Amino acid sequence: MIKLAEPTAGYAKEIMELRQEFLDEDPNVYIHGGGDLERYRSAKEWICHVENMRRRETCPEHLVDSDIYLAIREEDDRILGIVELRHHIDHPVLREWGGHIGYCIRPSERRKGYARAVLTKALEIYKARGIHEVLLTCGKDNLASERTIRGGGGVYEKTVWAEPLKMNMKRFWVRIP
Repeated sequence: MIKLAEPTAGYAKEIMELRQEFLDEDPNVYIHGGGDLERYRSAKEWICHVENMRRRETCPEHLVDSDIYLAIREEDDRILGIVELRHHIDHPVLREWGGHIGYCIRPSERRKGYARAVLTKALEIYKARGIHEVLLTCGKDNLASERTIRGGGGVYEKTVWAEPLKMNMKRFWVRIP
């Protein structure tokens, strides 16, 4: 069973272990859906950043305000990944529906079905907020993420060039009943 929990100092050691696991895999990594974790040298700094992201008034201007959660495996309280529920995005259609989900699963926990479970939990939060359609994206060649998104109800819209990431991204819409 998986739960989504707000980042707290109680998870500081494991937050930094998760960060290091991504950096060990690729030192130049951008942790998609990780709330810019790769940029922070301490869990305390990152948790402060996460708190600032929750409110438009404190969110850095170049970012989208969002709720960032740790994906926790309940049986052993291990962080499996991070999910970022963006409140809106600078796009007229997305503002209407209210969101975009970004998430990552730590490299050592991939291919175990956790990405689908995390996506399901994120969709439950959006449903509780009254949001009935959200956007998910993945790299054009990221077949594992594409399978997860499609498995969660994602319907392919189109592939677009994402200038900030310097890559082609596939866009999928998920309707939340």
